[in-house]
Amino acid sequence: MEKLKKYNQKLLAVLGSIAIVFLVIGLIGFCSILISEYQRTSYYDNQDDGILSEEKIEELQKENKREQVISYETPKLIDTLQQLYIIPVSQKSLEDAEIINKSNLLNMYHEALILEKEKADIRYSGSYYGNFNNIIIYNQKTGNTQKLFTERVNFSGFKTVYFDDDIFLLCNVATKDSYKDGVINLRDFKSLYMYSFYSKKFQQVGDSELPIIDYQFINNSKELLIRYGIDKNTNGTYEEYREPSILKRYNFQTEKLTDIVDGKLHNELQQILEGSKK
Repeated sequence: MEKLKKYNQKLLAVLGSIAIVFLVIGLIGFCSILISEYQRTSYYDNQDDGILSEEKIEELQKENKREQVISYETPKLIDTLQQLYIIPVSQKSLEDAEIINKSNLLNMYHEALILEKEKADIRYSGSYYGNFNNIIIYNQKTGNTQKLFTERVNFSGFKTVYFDDDIFLLCNVATKDSYKDGVINLRDFKSLYMYSFYSKKFQQVGDSELPIIDYQFINNSKELLIRYGIDKNTNGTYEEYREPSILKRYNFQTEKLTDIVDGKLHNELQQILEGSKK
């Protein structure tokens, strides 16, 4: 009986130790999940910062202050033969507004730009994501740099598309605080912008009042099939789950944007849906 009692005590001690180990492991795992979730949330919160609205900028300018500063991302090799790179330009939000000292603007970016050698096939990855306000075209052969945008914009990514005779750079860009929340970011209306590395032509596709949702090239041609959103409740942001969209076709050469579905057919479909056509 005494032996059985000691055996039970030892068994309970072992089981208790195992339970404590599992409890500690579970607690560590739970803390790791909380930390990861916090970091992920913090990252996306920063991504939603966008650039400040014109109204906010005007307030800061009156005090000769700024709340955001330029930041440069890793250069991307676009054309191996011509040694052409694009340098995404993003922004960082300061914890507190600072006085603008124009004499020190160039000193904000004082480190030399180092371009690592990349394999030729890396440039075909196509899409890049982040929180950007401009793009610089850098020609390593000549040392020349060129900015694409001359106005204040915000975009979350861009895409490079390769043809036999050209390379296109495309990005969905917000230029106005359409949502009226004091920030130009992904909640605002976005327009499609295209840049041709061959012709050096940079153009906006469509009207900035018609927010772009997505696009695709048609049969490997330079014509685009574009889906635009309709801000039916006029709140300044497109809500895909409750607001309609339309399809248009864009020709890069002629710069013409035309409807895929004409007005007559659209009205017929709407009448069938609402039951007004018997």
